[in-house]
Amino acid sequence: MGKLQTLTAGRVASLTGAVTRRPGTAAGERHSSGRITALQWASRLILPAALALWLLSLRHVDLAGMRDYGLLQVLPVLFWIALGLLALGFCLALAERRTTGGWFAGYVLGLIAVIHATPTLLYPTLRYSWAWKHVAVVDAVIRHHGEVPHADKLAIYNQWPGFFDLNAFFLQATGLHSALGYATWTPPVFNAVLLAPLLLLHRTVTRDRRLIWGAAWVYYSCSWVGQDYFAPQAFAFLLFVTVIALVMGQLPTSALYRTSETRAGRWPVGRFVVVMVLAAVIISSHPLTPLMLISALVALSLPRRNRRTVLPVLAGTVVLAVIWDATVARPYLSQNLGDFLNSLLKPDTNVVSGLAALGAAAPGQVVVSWIDRGLSAAVFVLAAVAFLARPWVRRTGLPLLLVAPVPLLAANAYGGEMIFRAYLFALPAASLLIAALLLGRSARPAPEPGRRPRLGVLAAYPLMLALLGGLMFGYYGKESANYFTQEEVAAGRFVAATAPPGSTVVSLTSAVPGLYLRYDENPQVQMDEQDLQDRRRLVEDPVKGLEGFIQRADPQQPAYIILSRAQAADLYQRGILPGGTVQRMDAALAKTPGFVPVYRSKDAVVYRYQGAKS
Repeated sequence: MGKLQTLTAGRVASLTGAVTRRPGTAAGERHSSGRITALQWASRLILPAALALWLLSLRHVDLAGMRDYGLLQVLPVLFWIALGLLALGFCLALAERRTTGGWFAGYVLGLIAVIHATPTLLYPTLRYSWAWKHVAVVDAVIRHHGEVPHADKLAIYNQWPGFFDLNAFFLQATGLHSALGYATWTPPVFNAVLLAPLLLLHRTVTRDRRLIWGAAWVYYSCSWVGQDYFAPQAFAFLLFVTVIALVMGQLPTSALYRTSETRAGRWPVGRFVVVMVLAAVIISSHPLTPLMLISALVALSLPRRNRRTVLPVLAGTVVLAVIWDATVARPYLSQNLGDFLNSLLKPDTNVVSGLAALGAAAPGQVVVSWIDRGLSAAVFVLAAVAFLARPWVRRTGLPLLLVAPVPLLAANAYGGEMIFRAYLFALPAASLLIAALLLGRSARPAPEPGRRPRLGVLAAYPLMLALLGGLMFGYYGKESANYFTQEEVAAGRFVAATAPPGSTVVSLTSAVPGLYLRYDENPQVQMDEQDLQDRRRLVEDPVKGLEGFIQRADPQQPAYIILSRAQAADLYQRGILPGGTVQRMDAALAKTPGFVPVYRSKDAVVYRYQGAKS
C-alpha cells in the first residue's frame, strides 16, 4: 500500500511540476529543497540578459550589406553572444531538476523570438515574395467574393481555398483593409502557436518535463526549411501536428493514456469530431499536407495494438480527401494527372530535384546549401542513433512518424521541394528522439520523482550550438533576396495602381513585392520560369529577348517591366540568369525607343512599353 501511494504521488508530481519528497530522502537534499541553487540563479539571470543583448544588437544593422550569406553577414557580434547565452542558459535549466515549466517556456519562446522575430523587427516591409503573393490572393478573394477568375497559374488556390477564405472572413469581420498588417508577424506568431501542439505531441510519449522541453528546443533549432510565413502550408502544418498529437494521445502506448482512465481504441465523440474537422480544414487548404497526414496515419496503424485507434481516423481522412479531390480539386488534378503519374516512375529524380543545379549559384549559396544538407543529415543520423541507444523509444510511435514521409518523397518532386517538406514533417518526431539521446539515460518516459539530472547535460551544449549554427545558415542565408526596401514596395504598388486591366507585367524573378496584387486582371511573365532558349535569348539581347512576351502591347494594354534590387540578388544567388542581367536590361531599355521609364528609385525601375511606333 505504501509503495502504491509513493508511485501515485510521483505521477502527480511529474505532471504538475511539484517537488515530491520520498521516504528516505537524504537530509541534505531536504535542507536544500527550499533554496534556490546556483544553477537556478544562473539559468534565471541568463534568460533576461540574453534577450536584452539580442534587442540591443538590432539597433544598428546595415541591411544593405547583405550578399551571399544574407543576414549572417550583417548581424553584429552581440547577436551571436545573445544566442549562445540563450543556449547555455537552457542547458543549465535542463541540468537542474527543479526548473519549472515556466522557465523552460521562457527559454523556448525566447529562442523563437530571436530566430523568427529578428527579420520582422529589422525589415521595414513584409519579408519574402511568396508571402506577398498570398496577401494578393486574399485580396482577390475578397474582391470577387470567393473564387478568383482568370487566375492563370494561381488557379490552384481556387481548388484549395481554405486558408484564403478564412483570412478573407477574418478581414471582413474585423474591418481590416488587408492581411499585410498581420502577415509581417506570421513567422514568430506561427512558431509560438505551434509550440502548444508540439508539446502535446511530445507529452504523449513521455512525462519527463526536461525531455519534453528539450525536444521543443531541438525542433526550433533544426527547423531551417522556413515554411512558417503567411502561407497555407504553414497553416496546414500547424493543424497536422495537432491532429497527430491528438491521435498519439489515444494510443495504448501513450504516456497520457497511462495516466487516464480512457480505454485504448475508444475515441471520445467530441475528440473524434475535432480531429475530423481539423482533417477537413487541412484537406481544403493545401494539396500536400493531406497526403502527409494519410501517410503518417498509415504508419501509425502498422502495429496491431494501434489499429482500433488509428483506423477510424485514417478512414475518415481518406474519405474526406477523395470527396474533395473528386469535386472541388478535380479541375487541377485532371489537368496535371499525367505529370503525377510520370513522377511515380522517377523516384530518384524526385529525391534529388531540390538539391541539383548548383553549378552556377553564388559561392556563398553553395556553402549554405551544403550546410542545409549537413544539418538535415545530422538530424536523421542522431534520430537513428537514439533509436538504437534508447530502447524505450522503439515502443512509441516516433520511429513510425519519422519514416512516414519517405513514400511521398519518392512519389513526387513537388516543384523541387519535396525533400525539404519530408524533412519538415519528420522533424517533430526526430526532435524528441534527439532530445532522448542528448539528455542521457536519465531521460525516460516516466522518470522517478526526486532523481537529480546529471550535469552531463551540459555536454550537449556544443551540439546544440552546432544545430543552431546550421539553422542560421538555412534560415538567414537567402535574406538578401527575401528582404524588400520601401522603394521596391512602392514600385510594385505603382504598377498595380496604374496598369490598365489586361496589361502584361514582366519581371525577371518573383522577388518583387506586390507583383501579384492584381494578378486576376494583369497577366504575369517571369523570365526565370521560361525555357532555356528564351532565357539565353534574353541574356544575348535583353530587348529582343522580351519581344515574344510583350508583342501584343498597345496604348490600352501596355506592358510593364519591373527591375529591382531583390531580383538582382535573387539571380545572383540562384544563378538562373547571369548576375548582371538586371543592370544590363536597365541600360538596354533606357536607350531603346518605346520603353519609357515611369518609375525610378535607387532600388527599382519600371518601364512601360506601348508597342512599336509606326
